[in-house]
Amino acid sequence: MVFIHVTRVRFPYGLQCFIKKNKLKYYGKSQVSIKRIRSNEAKRLRNKYQHKTTRNAVRDLRVVEDKKDAEEKLVKVISMLDKLAKTNIIHKNKAANLKSKLTKHVAAL
Repeated sequence: MVFIHVTRVRFPYGLQCFIKKNKLKYYGKSQVSIKRIRSNEAKRLRNKYQHKTTRNAVRDLRVVEDKKDAEEKLVKVISMLDKLAKTNIIHKNKAANLKSKLTKHVAAL
């Protein structure tokens, strides 16, 4: 059996600590399957981080009361949603629906 620890992946500090504390181990029959497992875990964590960051940005945008501030944040949030939709982290229709709702919200301020 082969044990591989997930290391040498660049993430924000909190995720690095999470990986090191849990000392993730993987089993596989071939080197290719072990690498696939390792790369899938890295991609999963990256996608999770980007998705959560975007959700927090959407939440923060909904709380803002100042229209000028909201318009500045809206551009950034729309960009984040487009990137998530492009990489299939969220569905493109969900991104479109969120952008539409947020744009209406900012226009109503």
